[in-house]
Amino acid sequence: MLRHLVPARVERAGIRTGLRWKLSAAIALVGALVAVALSLVVHNAARVSMLDNARDLADERVQIAQRNYELSGRTNFPNIKIDDPRLPPELRKKVEEGRRATFVSDRAGGVPDIWAAVPVKKGQHVLSLHTGFTDRSTDILNDLDQALVIGSIAVVFGGSALGVLIGGQLSRRLRKAAAAANQVAKGEADVRVRDAIGGVVRDETDDLASAVDAMADALQQRLEAERRVTADIAHELRTPVTGLLTAAELLPPGRPTELVLDRAKAMRTLVEDVLEVARLDGASERAELQDILLGEFITRRVAAKDPEAEVRVVHESMVTTDPRRLERVLFNLLANAARHGKPPIQVTVEGRVIRVRDHGPGFPENLLADGPSRFRTGSSDRAGRGHGLGLTIAAGQARVLGARLTFRNVQPAGAPAHIPAEGAVAVLWLPEHAPTNTGSYPMLP
Repeated sequence: MLRHLVPARVERAGIRTGLRWKLSAAIALVGALVAVALSLVVHNAARVSMLDNARDLADERVQIAQRNYELSGRTNFPNIKIDDPRLPPELRKKVEEGRRATFVSDRAGGVPDIWAAVPVKKGQHVLSLHTGFTDRSTDILNDLDQALVIGSIAVVFGGSALGVLIGGQLSRRLRKAAAAANQVAKGEADVRVRDAIGGVVRDETDDLASAVDAMADALQQRLEAERRVTADIAHELRTPVTGLLTAAELLPPGRPTELVLDRAKAMRTLVEDVLEVARLDGASERAELQDILLGEFITRRVAAKDPEAEVRVVHESMVTTDPRRLERVLFNLLANAARHGKPPIQVTVEGRVIRVRDHGPGFPENLLADGPSRFRTGSSDRAGRGHGLGLTIAAGQARVLGARLTFRNVQPAGAPAHIPAEGAVAVLWLPEHAPTNTGSYPMLP
């Protein structure tokens, strides 16, 4: 009947985000990168194509101007000049080599200048044409850039919406799987994760659900095997322990006889408790229901178990429950409070709620977080007497009653968490309706 300790669960701190938003962000990012890359490629390809067309057009015009100049001494085209001093050096060098060439240079603001040149008069002069990028070409590029920007934005938002849709469906299946797995963790062995997530199309989520179901089945079989072994061992021990106790009672009076009797009784109690835990774990226990006045029942039972405990009935009520199992829970809570707490021990009945409070150092933090665990003694500052099954049995009997057993510590008002507790409170919440099966959990507001 000790307040048990189990290993503390370590929770990692971090930012919690949904799978749908992660998937949506990933798709949006990939879509944005692809859209930007394609936009740059299309923009550069269109610009190069327009520049090539402009250079070809300038080359054709300079050839016509060359023929006219060679025949008549006139160019017949605007922007045609002879030995233009602004001619780019790179282009001039090629022409001086006797070649016809075109050249593109950039003005301030990134607007391209298009040059075409050809040698005339047997290389004595250079005939050149200088034009700029037409306004029409600039407008076409601007319209293309605007269309590319709008398309990129549409791709990003469309990808985000698709990511939310796909991620939402996957996240929904994972949430169903997590909820079903939590039910399995709470002891609902008939729950199957694969059936809970449903769906026709199979994916990795179904593989995960099948693996969890297989693990739960294997664990359930192992626990059932261990329960049977424990029950068989405890059952086989009952006869020799009973014989040992009978033999000890026949010993002559004295201190050695008292020690043997004390240890024999402790062993018998341990065997009976182990058998009871095994029966509770087997989910085969059923409550034998009776109608009782809860306040009157608790008052009489507490007076028989611990006359020094204070009983206060705030509100009397008629309940349908199993008196034997309720008495077992109550006695274990009283024994635990007497062993590990400090007086006064106070029992309060309010409607269907029973509270047992002591004024000791409080429950260990691990018990408050994870509940009682068998064969775990109290914290290091306790005496360590007993075998650690009292609260485990109380919790198991409460489940058979369809009730809920909770534990908390009483802290001074406004005190920080590190201040020692002023007592421990165990609260038994009886259900409004009688339990219909073993292990049922009450629906409490």
